[in-house]
Amino acid sequence: MTIILLLAPIGLPMAAALVYAAAGWRPYTTAWVGVVTTALLAADALSLAATATRHGPVHTAGGVIRADALSAWMLLGVAAVALLACWASPAYLSAGHTSAGRARWYGILLHLFIAAMASAVLAGNLGILWVAVEATTIVTAFLVGHHRSRTALEAAWKYVVICSAAIAIAFLGLVLLYYAAKHAGLSGEDALDWATLTGHAHQLDPAVTRIAIGLAVIGFGAKAGLVPLHAWLPDAHSQAPAPISALMSGVLLPVAFYAVLRVKAVADPALGAGYLRTLLLILALATLALAAVLLIGQRDYKRMLAYSSMEHMGLIALAAAIGTRLAIAALLLHMAGHGLAKTVAFLSSGHILHRHNSSQITDVRALATRMPLLAGLFGLAIVALLGFPPGALFASELGIARAGATAGLSWATAAAFALVGAAFAAIGAHTGRMLLSPQPVTATVAAEASDPPAALTPAAATPLIAGLLGVAALGITVGPAAGLLHAAANIVGAP
Repeated sequence: MTIILLLAPIGLPMAAALVYAAAGWRPYTTAWVGVVTTALLAADALSLAATATRHGPVHTAGGVIRADALSAWMLLGVAAVALLACWASPAYLSAGHTSAGRARWYGILLHLFIAAMASAVLAGNLGILWVAVEATTIVTAFLVGHHRSRTALEAAWKYVVICSAAIAIAFLGLVLLYYAAKHAGLSGEDALDWATLTGHAHQLDPAVTRIAIGLAVIGFGAKAGLVPLHAWLPDAHSQAPAPISALMSGVLLPVAFYAVLRVKAVADPALGAGYLRTLLLILALATLALAAVLLIGQRDYKRMLAYSSMEHMGLIALAAAIGTRLAIAALLLHMAGHGLAKTVAFLSSGHILHRHNSSQITDVRALATRMPLLAGLFGLAIVALLGFPPGALFASELGIARAGATAGLSWATAAAFALVGAAFAAIGAHTGRMLLSPQPVTATVAAEASDPPAALTPAAATPLIAGLLGVAALGITVGPAAGLLHAAANIVGAP
């Protein structure tokens, strides 16, 4: 039974990809295969989380696939966002008048993407984790270029080049870590096994390990949207189809940072907390500063959401730098809340794009009066991302601030939240213009008055509403997942 629970998260999306390859994309039949498989994936993740919480880590023979509380928490996030993205995909592709052939490839690649992310969080070996993260780059490159426009293809190439360079840096770090593990007496099979490495971290050569950890964190951190190799993120997120942007921002970035957390679990006992804390603080503050500056002058609402993802990943890096159990618990809650809220924001932005044929903020006006349901969902998603209660991000940001103050990092925490405040003001101002500014009387408006855009249907709005309810529920109480969250925080967090 345990083997089924561990293999199903990878097998279910692969099976869905095979269905699309064989039968294609049909609006009333195969289009909903993804919803069924991701719902089953969510149920499997819940069972795996309960097993890991009650009985501890579970693994296959040899430990190639392994799940502990941290893996289970991440898998729940992957399943939840994937379910919303698959649920919204039929309406999105229909609104965009996507051809059957392109929709077929979209379905295949979407589920290969989900399978790669599930493989990453369930990998018991840092080498396999690296392969899975690299697989997400290959698959999503085609999804970023789905629309086949010049800007989409340029974004796809930029994404491939930068992320391949970043993942090569991470690979070099893992090679050095393998070298240090072998010289510490570990066997070839165990040299990159993260559980074994964590248990024998004190035996690793500090000089080699310091270089290895630095390279691995910079490489995986680039895939998570941290500076200096962050430039792929705004282009890829703004050009990909909205459900893919939701998956990339909502779970791909956290999955890449999950790799950083696994490396951190090895680095802290091997080198002490100070080395990685300093590195992560630099990356966090630099990412927050750059995101705040670029958000202030932003003119494209999809790129605004992309830079917002950079801001939130900077906060997550700050929490990892603090490193206490409270900080890690807040980090994991922030990942979950951000994933759901950003999914709703990107899905809403996709509908806005279809109805205005422009991603420019200046081209979207008076949305609240013209399309109240769509405007309400988009506005509530932004409110959740800005950290207003009762959203999960309010609780997580409060936890990060408290953890930073108690860990003696008040100066860094204050600087980080000052930058978050600048980003808050910029996002609020841009969103306010889109929702509330009066629409100028132009030829475009006259044409829209004679042939108004179709309103967002209740069916298309349902996954967006479900995502917002999830954000609010996490903000009010973690509920039955509290034990899982605390167990996950104990794996990485210091007392």
